[in-house]
Amino acid sequence: MSLMRRRELLARSASALLAATLAPAGRLAHADTPGHRSLELDKLTVQRSDEGTLLSYSVRFDLPRDLEQALIKGVAVVFVAEAEVFRSRWYWTDERLGSATRRWRLAYQPLTRRWRLSLEGLSRHYNTLPDALGALRSTDSWRIADPIPASSDQDHYVDFRFRLDTDELPRPLQIGLGGLSTWNMDVRRRVAVGPAR
Repeated sequence: MSLMRRRELLARSASALLAATLAPAGRLAHADTPGHRSLELDKLTVQRSDEGTLLSYSVRFDLPRDLEQALIKGVAVVFVAEAEVFRSRWYWTDERLGSATRRWRLAYQPLTRRWRLSLEGLSRHYNTLPDALGALRSTDSWRIADPIPASSDQDHYVDFRFRLDTDELPRPLQIGLGGLSTWNMDVRRRVAVGPAR
């Protein structure tokens, strides 16, 4: 059997496994629900303070129906927020002053019928999926870097990203994601660092 034929069979097997995993009992899941809202950034601000460089954000999204079905069937998903602080330099590439990452792992626990959301080694349980998602959709005063001196007259900015980490999904699902564009949940934005509080 040729290598190309083996790859084709592997891709078909992965697609079949993906469909079986995501399908509700008795029928295949549709790719998306009408009115599905992609990931949007509602708020993003960065402030200087004595405690450090503080970022606040709020994102808005609905989970695609097939992703919600995968969660109910036991597939855990990971959402990631990333921020990098830079100082602008006209004579060279901008200097990175610091970075921070937060990773939320969301999983459904069938025995208790509750949702578990883990962040930095700590877990909380929620009775409903909207409650669990609400806890990761926004963050206030997240310390992402050391304080920026108030006397600094150079421009500073933050590159922010919030996404669903598809690399954390089981390998068969990663292979079959080519046709699931609704699982591409990713938003990026650059924002200037505001004045000291």
